[in-house]
Amino acid sequence: MTPHTHDVVPRSNWAAPSGKPPLPSRMMRATWRGLPTKKHEVGWEPGLEVPGADGSLLRTDHYFPRTEGDFPTLLVRSPYGRGLPWSPLFGVLFAEQGFHVVLQSCRGTAGSGGRFDLWRNEAADGQATVSWLRQQPWFTGILGSIGPSYLGYVQWALALDPPPELKAMVVQVGLHDPHALFYEGGALRLETALAVGVGMTYQHQGLMPLMRATLRLQRGLRKITTARPLRGAHVPALGEVPWLDGVMAHPDADDPHWNGASVAEAAERSAVPTALVTGWHDALADQTFEQFARLRRSGCASSLLVGPWTHTSALQQGWPEVFAESLAWLRAHLCGDPSGLRPTPVRVHVGGENAWRDLDDWPPAATTADWFPAANGALDRQAPVESGPLASFRYDPDDPTPSVGGPLLSRRAGAQDNGTLEARDDVLTFTSAPLTEPVDVLGPVSARLRIATDTGHADVFARLCEVDAHGRSTNICDGLVRLRTTGQTPAEVTVPMSSTAHRFAAGHRIRLQVSGGAHPRYARSPGTGETPVEATRLLPVHLTLHTGSALRLPQGTP
Repeated sequence: MTPHTHDVVPRSNWAAPSGKPPLPSRMMRATWRGLPTKKHEVGWEPGLEVPGADGSLLRTDHYFPRTEGDFPTLLVRSPYGRGLPWSPLFGVLFAEQGFHVVLQSCRGTAGSGGRFDLWRNEAADGQATVSWLRQQPWFTGILGSIGPSYLGYVQWALALDPPPELKAMVVQVGLHDPHALFYEGGALRLETALAVGVGMTYQHQGLMPLMRATLRLQRGLRKITTARPLRGAHVPALGEVPWLDGVMAHPDADDPHWNGASVAEAAERSAVPTALVTGWHDALADQTFEQFARLRRSGCASSLLVGPWTHTSALQQGWPEVFAESLAWLRAHLCGDPSGLRPTPVRVHVGGENAWRDLDDWPPAATTADWFPAANGALDRQAPVESGPLASFRYDPDDPTPSVGGPLLSRRAGAQDNGTLEARDDVLTFTSAPLTEPVDVLGPVSARLRIATDTGHADVFARLCEVDAHGRSTNICDGLVRLRTTGQTPAEVTVPMSSTAHRFAAGHRIRLQVSGGAHPRYARSPGTGETPVEATRLLPVHLTLHTGSALRLPQGTP
């Protein structure tokens, strides 16, 4: 920990500027329903220049209540620009509720000086911004932070060495480990990497450059994601993106390239009260659950809200719940008003039941129930008596198993009909009999799989689905790992499948889905042992699932 100075400018009368928030922000604000009543008119002081850690000037906008009195400050630092949607979501809405809001563009983005370098400058620039805040006549010395995704990462970076003024954080669908954003189970999260590349490169330039780049990516997605080699194939759509090339070139988390990238340790020792928000189909849900576990271990005041959302819908359809949760937390810890806090630390939305449930912890205490795949495609509570192969399939990287729904950063994210996917020859399904009573699954799901391959190199994708009374199969949660085998002896691998809170209704069925990939969500395995980024040769692989495999469900009490 480094010592912090407290050279705060003496309080003086501050003459509020006359500016109003930008018209597009006011128009977007007017469309929202179900939000708390406005308490204050909002003023706007745009284009402030805040010295960054290297002397670069960081472009900053200041929103404030047009009411005399002292108000706490919220810091929002973004690489995505300071316009829509950040201006209305944070600048306008929270100033209406009685907060100064400082909305700043990260180094090298949206008019800020210097060069943007994914994750490397955020801790230092955050500290420099707090030093600037101490010199402002309206700053009371009470500071909170808020924001989603990379705007959550910058909060954790500041919390590595939290300034004494920082009294609360709200991390929404937030990031703390960039490597885990781009890699899962050893496989490149290809579609996520490309989506982040578009957002980081173009969103801060404005809506039209972002839309044009997004369209170029969509039109060229198949060509980009099936290129051999994969590395550099994004350049025609995105241009040169040095940090993205670095991500693809360094798949190993222990590579020095990733030194300092993860800010997970901030939660291990944090004393800053922190509210966390995620969705069951958020691409960063697992990182949020890890953050919560670390905060609980450190004894830090914390809360967790998990809704039926994707990474983007949490701030769209889910915004009334997310805003209410965020506002209550900030009022409690910055304004001394705990009246809006819920009585338990955890609130989760239970799918299937379509209801919210308050819990004392996450994951809750539950009994792990094993469901065993059988040779006839059944999924049973009893393990097969005989040992041996259950089913085989051929994965062809030249015709990769497609991805359907799940935790993506696109509109195709979330729960989807898996019927067409499951009709493919390269997808195995194992399905229970219709349930005689509801089954609640609350917590982390996994699959223990015993698999042999003929090439020694493969990916294994496992998915939990619910099959309704009409036979529609809908994805609940899933995961993928890289697999290495020797000869025909099956290797045992555990596939973490994220977490869920879901009620399988009586009459519905539980299904385990197993395949060799989900493309382009993940870069396809070439089957040769080469890295997918550098591979130029593709080799089909036969995978055989053996007895001893099991779907592991944390079952609660309905």
